[in-house]
Amino acid sequence: MRTAAVKRKTKETDVEVAIDLDGKGLSQISTGIGFLDHMLDLLARHSRIDMTIKAVGDLHIDYHHTAEDVGIALGSAVKQALGDMKGITRYADVHLPMDETLSRVALDISGRPFLVFKAQFGRDKIGTFDTELVREWFQAFAMNAGVTLHAECLYGANDHHIAESLFKALARTLRAAVAIDPQARDEVPSTKGSLGG
Repeated sequence: MRTAAVKRKTKETDVEVAIDLDGKGLSQISTGIGFLDHMLDLLARHSRIDMTIKAVGDLHIDYHHTAEDVGIALGSAVKQALGDMKGITRYADVHLPMDETLSRVALDISGRPFLVFKAQFGRDKIGTFDTELVREWFQAFAMNAGVTLHAECLYGANDHHIAESLFKALARTLRAAVAIDPQARDEVPSTKGSLGG
């Protein structure tokens, strides 16, 4: 079972995450941030990773701490659920269209966390959600999942579509990268013989 549960509690947030990499994309998401809940629901659905995420944060200040800590906890859970990483596909990339928007995400479950993020938003907010927090969430997720992640919106006009296409592209990339390669089920996909360190 490639599952994990992570709890993260600070003076700013209290986050609980449980995932199943081999799920059906079922989700129970409650962060107190409607737009983030929407993005995480899409992430679960299109990655087919079952996710339960509950977060209580200092939303009276702003959404930054909660968004970041959810990314940290979810990334940590993915890393934990991958275990020794035997048999995983490891690499994946996706071009994902959403109406006028096209985004590209490429992923390497390398154990070497790195983020390249390129997206231009036309506004400071999508509803009440700060658009700068999209990058912050991706950064927190990549660093704690231990993945090399390149996420780019190639073009787009609608900020909601830009954010959503990036989350959906990440979802489809994760789905492919964590999948077990039937031809290499008992092998770690690295010439070093190990991943994650």
